[in-house]
Amino acid sequence: MTPDLRAGWRGPSLGVLVAAGLALVVLGTIGVVAWTARGLSGLSSWDLRAVWFTLWQAALSATLSVGLAVPVARALARRRFAGRRLLVLLLGAPFLLPSIVAILGLVAVFGRRGWVNAALAALGLPEVTIYGWQGVILAHVFFNLPLATRLLVHGWAAIPTERLRLAASLGFAPRDIGRHLERPMLREIAPGAWLAVFLVCLTSFTVALALGGGPRATTVELAIYQAFRFDADLGRAASLGLVQVIISLAALAIAGRVAAPAGFGAGLDRPAELDGPRGWRVPADAAVIGLAAGFLLTPLASVMIAGVPRLPALPQSVWLAAGRSVAMALTSAALTVLLALPLALALSQGPARGARRWIEAAGMLPLIASPLVLGTGLFLVLRHWAATEDLAIPVTIGVNAIMALPFALRALIPAARTMQADYGRLAASLGLRGAARLRYLVLPRLRAPLGFGAGLAAALAMGDLGVIALFGDARNATLPLLLYQLMGRYRMADAAGAAVLLMGLSFALFWLFDRGGRR
Repeated sequence: MTPDLRAGWRGPSLGVLVAAGLALVVLGTIGVVAWTARGLSGLSSWDLRAVWFTLWQAALSATLSVGLAVPVARALARRRFAGRRLLVLLLGAPFLLPSIVAILGLVAVFGRRGWVNAALAALGLPEVTIYGWQGVILAHVFFNLPLATRLLVHGWAAIPTERLRLAASLGFAPRDIGRHLERPMLREIAPGAWLAVFLVCLTSFTVALALGGGPRATTVELAIYQAFRFDADLGRAASLGLVQVIISLAALAIAGRVAAPAGFGAGLDRPAELDGPRGWRVPADAAVIGLAAGFLLTPLASVMIAGVPRLPALPQSVWLAAGRSVAMALTSAALTVLLALPLALALSQGPARGARRWIEAAGMLPLIASPLVLGTGLFLVLRHWAATEDLAIPVTIGVNAIMALPFALRALIPAARTMQADYGRLAASLGLRGAARLRYLVLPRLRAPLGFGAGLAAALAMGDLGVIALFGDARNATLPLLLYQLMGRYRMADAAGAAVLLMGLSFALFWLFDRGGRR
């Protein structure tokens, strides 16, 4: 008798409940926002200008990020040098780096008293300003150039070695390799990378809050914050939130229709061997890599130089905010794992293909709503039962846990399916169920992706400045909010020390969870 793979484990039913609850929260809050909105006709000309700025800055930021990433990724793909692996690893750091820390570093380099303006003044040239649309785009390129580069480096690495050897045997020149191998790969990878960056820039809040503002540099997210926080106009905030959801849905709908397959066919999965051309292209690649590394690492180095000596003298309020942020990040990470694990298990052993698709779609739902849209919706639902200040901590924890869920789920699903395929029948035949199955099968086999997902959720929650800026005040300020307030008071020395503390805690939480999962 064939053992029933689903017998003895109540994961699918729990996963269905979690998926239903998640859909209720996300779609329910969006529904409340839509219900409260006064319709798109209620938007003022200032709001429409914010919508237009959001669209064009996201398009320009994505174009610059991907356009600059192409030569960087190509240079990294075809050159081998000491520290290359470390540099590629560091390219992932901006994704975990709290936005407000990176902004502080950019201000230190490109601000009025920064290194760049000091050099321009020494040369007798006019200074540049980082505040306004140019600062928003510069910060977006800083955050997203590494992301686009990582995606394109993977694209170069995915070119089958057999095609490269064939090109070498046919005596292809660099332009022939570009025409027959690199351009088809870019047509497949670049549109997806562009849209990923575009979506990230659409929901930009911290960057616009710190460097933007004013009629020419306000994003929809910032307009929601201003309508909610300063104008107390919930209807307008809801209308803007509805616009944000519509734009995100439209971008996601386009995402699956623009990429063209490269058509290389299958290879033998051997490591890629793309020998770089010699001559003038060697120093050109070195210059590209050096400029990219300098652009990405100099702001972080400036924060470290200014902030590390200040750490022992930080005021007590910074340490209290740091403790509050750590507690919130740990709670948010635990909640993310508790939501993601039943969903992943349900997807690995669900009863039907249609049900699995529905559960997976529920897990990806947070991608259509920004943290501020979710926060606004939750406030509209809960405002009759609690004061805004009392909602700050629980709503921030809940929204951060939900927003990190798609990333944790992406890490868990492949491992859960492999576990089910390899050990599902054996566990069913042994009658392993409930807590025993969780202890002896699930947690040991899924420990690594669980650790990665928890670390990612903790790091993202640690650096969040979205929802807490909407609800928080001096009583419940987290470390990112306090850092932003220090910058607003021009206490830059304390801000640099707080930034180093925030950066260290974010990376430490991710490292502890990720390493703990892999042990």
